[in-house]
Amino acid sequence: MLHVTPDSPFSIMALLFCGVLVCVFEVVNGFHDTANAVATVIYTRSLRAGQAVLLSSLMNFLGVLAGGLSVAYAMVELLPADVLSPPDGMPAVVMLLSLFGSALTWNLLTWWAGIPNSSSHCMIGAIVGVAVGDSLVHTRSLSEGVDWHQVFKVLEALAVSPLLGMVGAWLFYLALRAMVKDAALYQPPKGEAPPRGWVRWLLVASCSGVSFSHGNNDGQKSIGLIMLTVVGLLPALYALNPQEAHRLPLPVAEAAQIETLLTRYDHDGLRPEALAAAARLKAEALVAAAQGGAQNEPVVGTRPLMALRADVFEILAGLKQVDYNASTPAVDRASAKTLRKHVQPVVEFAPWWVRLLSALCLSFGTMIGYQRVVRTLGEKIGRTHLTPAQGASAELVGAGLILTAGYTGLPVSTTHIITAGIAGSMMGAGSGVQGSMVARIMLAWVATLPVTILMAAGLFYVLSP
Repeated sequence: MLHVTPDSPFSIMALLFCGVLVCVFEVVNGFHDTANAVATVIYTRSLRAGQAVLLSSLMNFLGVLAGGLSVAYAMVELLPADVLSPPDGMPAVVMLLSLFGSALTWNLLTWWAGIPNSSSHCMIGAIVGVAVGDSLVHTRSLSEGVDWHQVFKVLEALAVSPLLGMVGAWLFYLALRAMVKDAALYQPPKGEAPPRGWVRWLLVASCSGVSFSHGNNDGQKSIGLIMLTVVGLLPALYALNPQEAHRLPLPVAEAAQIETLLTRYDHDGLRPEALAAAARLKAEALVAAAQGGAQNEPVVGTRPLMALRADVFEILAGLKQVDYNASTPAVDRASAKTLRKHVQPVVEFAPWWVRLLSALCLSFGTMIGYQRVVRTLGEKIGRTHLTPAQGASAELVGAGLILTAGYTGLPVSTTHIITAGIAGSMMGAGSGVQGSMVARIMLAWVATLPVTILMAAGLFYVLSP
């Protein structure tokens, strides 16, 4: 793909194909993760399968629209700045194909096997793989080419959240059993009759909560990925945030502060691209000031929008390194954080129709293909049939964890939290778990990151010049 020009027909077709891939990935994410919400209401006969899936679809849709963007760009910022927005204006086709090709392949394979695997792990592994592949292409060390601080921050949330789900559901079940003595909560359904009264609606509410929180967290991930494709297809409209582009050129004092801060710590592994980007932004600020200080144009002279976007991402990456460096004095870390927050809105945004597209893809995926994983969650984790109390414990605790993560910018796995929660509630009830199925699930969880990292790194390396 070395000789493909940014505006060539092949480049446009490749980006359109990537747009289709990201939508397909979100549809697959929908039906892969739907089972986490609907398994309990289906297996306790609280709702028929069709009713449960429609409810879950609606709540996923609303969750995406109500979510923020912190999770979206926590994922996106795992990518190196030069991959995220190539400085020569080239659409990031290689990056997108590597991301979606590897993540989608593994997601479909685990779904086909009926294993409740994490779409979040698939995408994060693919993103890290692209960063590794980019390091190999440019012969950089992995410590320079991969933002390990951000990677470990994300992986920490992914690792801790299932444990919290398991322990939380276990304790919730024990508390429920101690306080609520209604036998209907602790018995599997008989025949096709739903649980009576409040038990049924408790499960419907917990299903709704998991679906909403899933849309809120996972929908943000697809928003970030859709934006990568949108910027490549329509750089003139979306390379910079139309509502925030007036921040550029930067005020001279702010541009000088950024350059001084990055120069001061250039010996701590900062990429030279960040220093060069800061110098260019400062030069443009000086030109704008000399011309009267007008800041109503996002570009000085004839600078391409994509090149300006690339420079913004480079300085954001540099400021992040300064902020995350433990040896940086507190005053400089605070300055770096403040400058990042001021500049981020210029490139980190999503128009309303991207949110809507993400919501539609996720909710549509929710309505199809869920049966395989539902059967695993309902029948194959515990040694006994799922009871209303077990399902409600797993889902209420899970919904709280996922929703909290969605609003604090931590990408967590709905699949891992709910699956672990079901296992925790089974252990709390003393019914035990099926070792062979749990071992299969754990194997898939453990394999997901290395497999997707290797696949994405290999694809990126092969497709890159």
